[in-house]
Amino acid sequence: MKIRHLVLLAGFALASALPAGAAPAKLNTTADHSKFKELQQEFASGPEVTKACLGCHTEAASQVHRTKHWNWEFLNPANQQRLGKKNVINNFCISVPSNYAFCTSCHIGYGWKDGNFDFAAQENVDCLVCHDTTGAYKKLPGLAGHPPYKDTEVLPGSGKIVKATDLAKVAQKVGKTSRDTCGACHFFGGGGDGVKHGDMDSSLASPDKELDVHMDATGLDFTCGTCHKAASHDVAGSRYTPVARDTGGAHIRGKEDDSNPATCQSCHGETPHKKGEAAKLNDHTNVVACQTCHIPKIARGGVATKMSWDWSTAGQLSPEGKPLLKKDDKGRVIYDSKKGDFTLGENVEPEYMWFNGDITYTLLGDKVDKTDGITHINKVGGSATDGRSLIWPMKVFRGAQPYDPVNKTLVTPHTAGNDDTAYWKNFGWEKAIATGMKASGAPFSGQVDFIKTDMSWPITHMVAPKEAALGCADCHSRDGRLAKVGGVYIPGRDHDPLIDLIGWLMAGGALAGVIGHGALRLVRRKD
Repeated sequence: MKIRHLVLLAGFALASALPAGAAPAKLNTTADHSKFKELQQEFASGPEVTKACLGCHTEAASQVHRTKHWNWEFLNPANQQRLGKKNVINNFCISVPSNYAFCTSCHIGYGWKDGNFDFAAQENVDCLVCHDTTGAYKKLPGLAGHPPYKDTEVLPGSGKIVKATDLAKVAQKVGKTSRDTCGACHFFGGGGDGVKHGDMDSSLASPDKELDVHMDATGLDFTCGTCHKAASHDVAGSRYTPVARDTGGAHIRGKEDDSNPATCQSCHGETPHKKGEAAKLNDHTNVVACQTCHIPKIARGGVATKMSWDWSTAGQLSPEGKPLLKKDDKGRVIYDSKKGDFTLGENVEPEYMWFNGDITYTLLGDKVDKTDGITHINKVGGSATDGRSLIWPMKVFRGAQPYDPVNKTLVTPHTAGNDDTAYWKNFGWEKAIATGMKASGAPFSGQVDFIKTDMSWPITHMVAPKEAALGCADCHSRDGRLAKVGGVYIPGRDHDPLIDLIGWLMAGGALAGVIGHGALRLVRRKD
C-alpha cells in the first residue's frame, strides 16, 4: 500500500475516534504532561513540583541559575558597574532590601524572603511561573515567590479571597512560554498594570493589529519568545545593555553568533522599506531608530501608565486619621496615603534622545546633591557624533523620593510588610528607612529629605501598523517630535541663514530662468 494511503487511513482512524464535531487537541508542547505518573499526585508546595520536573528536565534548574532572571544581578561589561538586588534603586517601588517577600513575587523562584535565600538549591526554581498554560497559577505579593497553597485573603480585611492553587493541575498542563506568562511579571512591573514601562501592559495579552502588528492575536500572534529567543533558559535582550544600533543586518535564526535576535534589524535588516517612494526612508535608518517612527505613542491599549510618582506627599490622612485614596474621573488611583501622588497617561507621545546603548545607574551609596537639580537614576549615553547612537523614543518616569541629606545618598526604605517599621504602617520615614538601610548594609544618618529624580526607559513594544507610523511633517517641522533633539540639522525644523540664502538664490535663479526663457519664446514666436 502506498504511503499516502496509509496516511489517509491513519487520518480517518483518528477522526473516527473523536466525538462528533470535535477536533484533535492542539498542544504547544511535544509531550502531554498529564500522562506523566510523576505529575499525577498531590503537591504540597511549588518546590515539590520542581523536584518532579527535574526528574526529566535534569539540567533546567542549573541553566536557570546562570541567568539574570534568577540572580537579579548583572555586571555591565561596558563600564564594569555591578547591579544587584542590594544596590539598585528606582523611583517607583524604590528598592528590594527589607521588601523581599513582596518584590520576589516576580522572581522565578520560591522562598526568597530575606538576604539568606539559597540560590544554589535547584528545587527553589519555579518552573510553573513561565510554563503555565492554564492561567490559574498566581504568585501573590508577600508570599516570597510562592503561590497560595490555601485560600488566602489578598489584603488583610479586604474580604478578597484567592483560591488555593491546584499545583497538580497546573503541572500537568505546562507548555511553552506565552505573552501571559511573561506578562504576569513584566506587564505589572513597578507595582501595577502598566506602571513601569508604558509599552508593556495587560493589553498586550491579546492585542489587535492596531496595538501591535507583531503580537496581533488574530494575525502574526508573536509571543515574547518569538523575538526574545532563549538558549538554555537565557532570554535574549537586556534592559541594562540594550542594543541601540544593530548593524549586523538580518540574522539567520539558529546561527551560532553573538547577534541579538530581539532587535528590529535582526528580521528586517537595515534597509527595510520597499522600493519606490518609501525607499527614501532607508536614508533615515543610520540616524533614527525604527521604534521612533513605528511606535508613535505608548499606553495605547486602554491601560494608563504612570508618568510620575511623588513619595514626598505620602502619609496624608483623613480627618478620622485613616489612609486616603483619591481617584480620577476614570476611577484610577492618583493619590494613596501609602505611596503619595501619581500622574497617569494614555496615548502618550514619547520623549526623544540620542541613545547608544550605554546606561549608567545611580546606585545606593553614590553621592547625589539636591542642588544639582534632577538626579538621573539611570544616565542614558548617546550623542550625534559618537557613531553608535540613534534617535530613540523614551518613556521618562519622573519622581520625588527620600534621600539622606547628610550622607547625600539615595536610600532604601522598608515600604512593604505588616510590621510597625513598614512605612505604610507607621507613616514615619525615619524608622522605615533605618530598617531598609540595615537590610542593605548601607549607612543612614537618621535624617530624611526628598530629591527629584527621573528614569528613562527605551520604548520598543506596541509597534503600530505602517499606516499609523509617523509621517515626514511629524519631525520635519518647527514644533515636531524631534524639536528638542540636538546635534543634527533637520530640514523643516532648523534654519541656517546661509543655507536659507543659498536656497532662496537658487530658487530665485531657477524662477528667473523660467521667466526669461518664456519671455524669449514670446518675443521670437512666429505669427
